[in-house]
Amino acid sequence: MALEDIRSGRIAALARLRERGIDPFPSHTARTHSAQQFLDTHTALENNHEVVVIAGRVMSVRGHGGSIFVDIFDGTARVQNYLQKDKMEEDAFNLFSEVVSVGDIIECTGVAFTTKRGMPSLSVSSWRMLAKSLRPIPDEWFGIKDEEERYRKRYLDILLSKDLTDRFRRRSAFWNAMRQYLLNREYVEVETPIFETTTGGADARPFVTHHNALNMDIYLRISAGELWQKRLMVAGLPKTFEIGRIFRNEGMSSEHLQDYTQIEFYEAFKDYEEGMEMLTDMYRSVADSVYGTRTFTIRDFVVDLDKEWERYDFCTIIKNEFGIDPLAPNEDDVRGVLRAHRIAFDAEAFNTVRGIDLLWKQIRKTLSGPGFLIGMPAYLEPLAKRSKKDPRIVERFQIILAGSEVGKGFSELNDPIDQAKRFAKQQALRDAGDDEAQMNDASYVEALEYGMPPAFGFGVSERLFSFFENISVREGQLFPLLRPKQ
Repeated sequence: MALEDIRSGRIAALARLRERGIDPFPSHTARTHSAQQFLDTHTALENNHEVVVIAGRVMSVRGHGGSIFVDIFDGTARVQNYLQKDKMEEDAFNLFSEVVSVGDIIECTGVAFTTKRGMPSLSVSSWRMLAKSLRPIPDEWFGIKDEEERYRKRYLDILLSKDLTDRFRRRSAFWNAMRQYLLNREYVEVETPIFETTTGGADARPFVTHHNALNMDIYLRISAGELWQKRLMVAGLPKTFEIGRIFRNEGMSSEHLQDYTQIEFYEAFKDYEEGMEMLTDMYRSVADSVYGTRTFTIRDFVVDLDKEWERYDFCTIIKNEFGIDPLAPNEDDVRGVLRAHRIAFDAEAFNTVRGIDLLWKQIRKTLSGPGFLIGMPAYLEPLAKRSKKDPRIVERFQIILAGSEVGKGFSELNDPIDQAKRFAKQQALRDAGDDEAQMNDASYVEALEYGMPPAFGFGVSERLFSFFENISVREGQLFPLLRPKQ
């Protein structure tokens, strides 16, 4: 039957309810038990002959003469309801047959009983419409097969898939496990601005919008408050974190989206070596809490968080693989290596910094991890403290899992003079056409001039959750962005 014919029939049923003086969308329900509570206490309810009221969406209807079996689902569990013509008012039974369809949300009053096949059920004495559905939900068995349609109608996708429902419950548990880990260590959760006049904390292209009240263009933030949280280090708050949305106006892939959730935290009087020890424990703790295991299959890799984590040296790896010294790179040599290995790059917007990063990304794909990438050249990280052993590199690490970067941390640069010089170099890259280079944030440098203690900072996005689930980051979001349907 065509959708419009089905919808017309349901609108007619809606009219019949209203003609009888029945509100098909009441605001109140007399529900006494959730479906799960009903099932959990079913034996006691049956023994006591207690009248209960449950409510939920009709998932299936099976009629047999004077009997109707109805399965309803309320988000906690699914319960079978049994309507018998000779055990309830005939008018109520007939009305049910006339107006109730799969997808409607109803309330059923009755007593618990167990079928001959041992199914805990509710023997219904009366029912009430709570929300009449005008469109049919897809068949539970087949669901929605088209990927874009699943994302566009995610509410149906979730309704029809217990696995998907469980995934998003795990997503909530994932972020709460991280939150609790930090709260247990006396971190303070903060909220920092989403609108900024200068973006910072990452190499990314920002979204630009206009602030009407102040009549000026502003940016959506590209990090979860990195430079703001470090201002809080200046303010004397030694441990802070934020879990929030960030926005990057860049490409899409299985690992990249334009708006996503990220956690960032900062701790005074700690360096990146102590940070690596902490993050090893944190990742294991989150895995234990959410999944009950430390071993994950991620794409073509098996990753065991319980093993000793590797250390990968950035400069050594690139020099061994490509014969390029990242600490003294020649632009023409970098271009030549990229071409020789057929690594695509934008010739017009090319600079040595981006070229070295492209070489690293080729190697990264082969590394299983878990491990820490260390020894990054200072020109690749304008916010990290220089190494005491070699000032050409910084005290930064990236967590490597299954061929990708899944978290970044470093000893925070707190020398305002060095920071100003690095910002100036980043600004020069922007002026030359690199719109992912960082902006020169003079107000942040001014804050550093008041003195910021040594500190460690770290950030990781929901990519980590998608890796644990072995899905794309888009699949891990409730409502990913889509073009409007034409």
